[in-house]
Amino acid sequence: MSKTITDDLKTGALVYHRLPKPGKLEIQATKPLGNQRDLALAYSPGVAAACEAIVADPSAAAELTIRANLVAVISNGTAVLGLGNIGPLASKPVMEGKAVLFKKFAGIDVFDIEIDALEIDRIVDVVAALEPTFGGINLEDIKAPECFEVERRLRERMAIPVFHDDQHGTAIIVGAAVTNALELMGKKFEDVKIVASGAGAAAIACLNLLRELGAKVENIWVSDLEGVVYKGREKLMDPYKEVYAKDTNARTLDDIIGDADIFLGVSAANVLKPSMVQKMAKGPLIMALANPNPEIMPDEARAVRPDAMICTGRSDFPNQVNNVLCFPYIFRGALDCGATAINEPMKLAAVRAIAGLAREAPSDVVARAYGGEVGTFGSGSLIPSPFDPRLILRIAPAVAKAAMETGVATRPIKDFDAYHAELSRFVFRSGLLMKPVFDKAKQAPKRVIYAEGEDERILRAAQVVVEDGLAFPVLIGRPAVVEQRLERFGLSIKIGRDFELIDPQSDPRYRDYVATYNERVGRRGVTPDAARTIIRTSNSAIAAVALQRGDVDALICGVEGRFNTHLRHIRQVIGLKQGANALAALSLLITSKGPLFIADTHVSTNPTPAELADMTIAAAAHVRRFGLEPKIAMVSHSDFGSYDDADAEKLQLALKMIWERAPELEVDGEMHADTALLPDLRERVFPQSRLTGVANVMIMPNMAAANIAFQVIKVLADALPVGPILIGQAKPAHILTSSVTARGVVNMTALAVVEAQGRE
Repeated sequence: MSKTITDDLKTGALVYHRLPKPGKLEIQATKPLGNQRDLALAYSPGVAAACEAIVADPSAAAELTIRANLVAVISNGTAVLGLGNIGPLASKPVMEGKAVLFKKFAGIDVFDIEIDALEIDRIVDVVAALEPTFGGINLEDIKAPECFEVERRLRERMAIPVFHDDQHGTAIIVGAAVTNALELMGKKFEDVKIVASGAGAAAIACLNLLRELGAKVENIWVSDLEGVVYKGREKLMDPYKEVYAKDTNARTLDDIIGDADIFLGVSAANVLKPSMVQKMAKGPLIMALANPNPEIMPDEARAVRPDAMICTGRSDFPNQVNNVLCFPYIFRGALDCGATAINEPMKLAAVRAIAGLAREAPSDVVARAYGGEVGTFGSGSLIPSPFDPRLILRIAPAVAKAAMETGVATRPIKDFDAYHAELSRFVFRSGLLMKPVFDKAKQAPKRVIYAEGEDERILRAAQVVVEDGLAFPVLIGRPAVVEQRLERFGLSIKIGRDFELIDPQSDPRYRDYVATYNERVGRRGVTPDAARTIIRTSNSAIAAVALQRGDVDALICGVEGRFNTHLRHIRQVIGLKQGANALAALSLLITSKGPLFIADTHVSTNPTPAELADMTIAAAAHVRRFGLEPKIAMVSHSDFGSYDDADAEKLQLALKMIWERAPELEVDGEMHADTALLPDLRERVFPQSRLTGVANVMIMPNMAAANIAFQVIKVLADALPVGPILIGQAKPAHILTSSVTARGVVNMTALAVVEAQGRE
């Protein structure tokens, strides 16, 4: 990655952290404070009852306060990944990020706490004093060897889980990967030679856990900044490293790598040379985990050893060793059973759960999310994807069971079937919804044309699209203007190298485009002279013609101008797909409670029953691209027949058509919006409903209702909008809105690419 792109990424990250409000976290009340009684219950005098109950029974704090779901992410900033000793204040963005991951993936609340403390005694005293506040402690980015002693002392002093994720999170994922690799190798832990590069907290923890799994200390060799860890060495030694010291004359990594079955790299870029890889045993496992640049790039290793299995810490290669695979779910299981510690059996349970999940066949949901191309268990799929929604369903119960079996659970789980069902609420809500779409887009990028190629948001989005390999952008705009704005915004993409530019004033394809446009719309009152003018002046018309001719695979427009103007060009030039009666728009809102799709927000003013049926079936197909099973509510002012009027009857007729054409869809109505979103209420109103759980798709009776609902939810729920997603058109073409951000353009680009892939 060039320096310019890096600078642009830094600029974007600063904007991301600064706007619309500083930081990545906020605290919200979970109980109403709408009147005097609420205030009396929440604070004085009512709060005294909760305090007295806890005095009488300290375990009541789990039911009366947030403590049982609250974790402290604590750092002194002495070993921040990739940055080193930057201090506690500068480490705060990282700790906030960790807090976001806890919440996003497992629903765990977090206070990030950055402490100005370097001495072991002071760190331990500060953290131990926080025990009444928290249900668990996640230590983060504390340098070795102090981190080992800090964690050991805190585990002795505190009756809540203490977990140094830099050590144990990495070790657990490594343990799972090695477990599966050895199965493929046909080897056993006690027989393999392991060579480690790096001897910090993560490396030592990995080696210690591999020993718990059966590896022999005599078969483990370690090299660090000073070379091989050997007996008698004095420089950069500590008791934790001394365990692996060998009586040897070997002094370099090259000296010890011969016949190694496993290379564990937790060190620095490019330390493992291809010549070293050649010396390794048959079918070796290479774990090059340095970030952002691994100890050896996978293609370099594979060039000399095609039989190697390779793991990295990067998301753009298979077998990513990423702590997010485990730490949210380990804490979820530990908190839910009231564990007083995270012990070795709990960690080993997590290893086995992760390794076992990698061996399972990909679920239908996961396969859909990744375009049906999720790898099955093998050398390229030793560990699950960090975004596999089943992780929480496997790891948390396994950890809780191990806690119960080892006697550290103070609130044992009585019904694991019910617990499993409860955990299911995190699936997909926590899965970073767009990630599967992005991964699928990267597998086969397509040519995407952007009508407003001079707009800042489009240019910034094009930079990200190029960097992430989502698509090959084709922009419409004047070369001088585009180049000037790229320079002004500090963007590094170049015309002709990273993207194609269509100049509406001088493109040599002008005559061909006019001919195509006239062919498509000539019978709609557009004269040849008018066609020539439109192709000179309307960028969305040019984009539509380019898509119709096959010069590009997908179209994005609408960040400037009126929605209906863009829609007219798409309707006239691209037309409807076979079998469709009309176009419609599906909008997605990613809320804190999960995704919600609403249709039709922008196109059909007052759709007929047939159009509603088309819209619903087409919307379901788009929802499945996100790896979600559509749960569809036909929403109305009427609740299962409570009103007998034309609008209610329209939805009833549409529902009958849907049931006839797509009986497999989970759809029902007509119903109130709250009935759609509250299963308990729906059970009281109409227990025979075909809809189960919370609806994630709302089909509205008309555009006014859909658009109003979309805009209100977007603002009040502070939801991330995606779309609108145009449905019913013959080719992938989407019209955004003037309020869209650069990130929104990127999201729609990925969706358009995936749609284009599916239409091939």
